[in-house]
Amino acid sequence: MPENNDVPVTAQSSAPPTRIRSEKSRPSAFWILAGLILPIMNLAARYDIIDAHKFPRSGAFVFSPNHYSEIDPVVMGVVAWKLGRLPRFLAKASVFEIPVIGAVLRKSGQIPVQRGGSVRGSEPVKAAQRLAEKGQIVVVYPEGSLTRDPDLWPMRGKTGAVRIALEQGIPIVPAAHWGSQHLMERYSKKVSLFPRKTITVKIGDPIDLSQFRGRSLDTATLNEATAVVMLAITALLEDLRGEKAPAKRWNPSEHNQRETGRFEA
Repeated sequence: MPENNDVPVTAQSSAPPTRIRSEKSRPSAFWILAGLILPIMNLAARYDIIDAHKFPRSGAFVFSPNHYSEIDPVVMGVVAWKLGRLPRFLAKASVFEIPVIGAVLRKSGQIPVQRGGSVRGSEPVKAAQRLAEKGQIVVVYPEGSLTRDPDLWPMRGKTGAVRIALEQGIPIVPAAHWGSQHLMERYSKKVSLFPRKTITVKIGDPIDLSQFRGRSLDTATLNEATAVVMLAITALLEDLRGEKAPAKRWNPSEHNQRETGRFEA
């Protein structure tokens, strides 16, 4: 399969690496996706992955990055692939209706969600359970949609990621990335392939949700746990950007913005 070794990895660990067979070594529909996507994405960008050793090479977990460009899922899918894992995303159900693309998405285990990203009491939760039982990962953007923050800081989070993690008893691994906006601006339909961009990704430590386990997963508990996740993601992005995020997280409802769609329209 297409590979690219142009991936500077910064890891702060002196322990010798453990040999774990990569998920991507097994034939799957991901080989088709990789063959179509990797040549273009490797041409368009190089990926500087910081603390890659914190990304679990085996076992089930929820991978939760920040979200500010429509190309983010492709970028983070490439990152997961480069780190040896097969990424399954919660994706808009409408995408699964596209001929050929929908079939490949289903075959690769992607999870359809209805508009708004709801996962409560629905098929996505069952699909996440199946992934957890198989020791696979699921990528969930806690923001639910592209951030509305004018400076691209993470906005308020939704509870889907922590609900899956707490219900399935699996960890959440936060991440932040910066540079995708140069590849594809927020809400743009145009990808800028040249000159080649640099996308920096920082992987965080698994988030300790032990204080929430065993509690009723009511709205208060889920919101409290989600706030912990958003703080972790924001801290990672602050490190990448060398800036401090606003003290108050952006909330679309406080700015008369819709939860979905292009808020500039």
